[in-house]
Amino acid sequence: MDTVFVLLGAVATLLLLAVGGLTWYGYNFATGMVRDNLSAQKIFFPPAGSEALPAVQYPDLQKYGGKQVVDGEMAKAYANGYIGRHLEQIAAGKTYAEVSTAAMADPTNADLQKQKAALFQGETLRGLLLGSGYGYWTFGMIAKWVALASFVGAALMAVLTFLGLGHLKRK
Repeated sequence: MDTVFVLLGAVATLLLLAVGGLTWYGYNFATGMVRDNLSAQKIFFPPAGSEALPAVQYPDLQKYGGKQVVDGEMAKAYANGYIGRHLEQIAAGKTYAEVSTAAMADPTNADLQKQKAALFQGETLRGLLLGSGYGYWTFGMIAKWVALASFVGAALMAVLTFLGLGHLKRK
């Protein structure tokens, strides 16, 4: 019976190592892809305290002032904190769907058409930053923690397996 437990421990150790390796790869793939793609877009926060990023209006974004958006957390901050607040000012807080409906009902209203175009562009960029930037980054970070937990589990199982082997040799 002890031999069975030692073998199960060895199998569990190998499985945990495999899971850890695959999820570590997933972490590197997801966060690397996000970092590479965001870096290529060359999106920068305006300088801290500048007219474009006043400390009174954007106190939570001052730490990002002048920095390039290169990870999921920064993408979320830029999407929600910077773009999102600008979008709220375009049409008194109305969404693209609301403005688009109004613009279709009044196609000659130039102000509505401009608001519709600005909201469409802003919501599209915001959605891309949140989905492709923050979303994939979050999956990558989850994979990182799963990988680390798997490696710790594998180490514990390896210790228990070696202790079991020592117990078998004493019998």
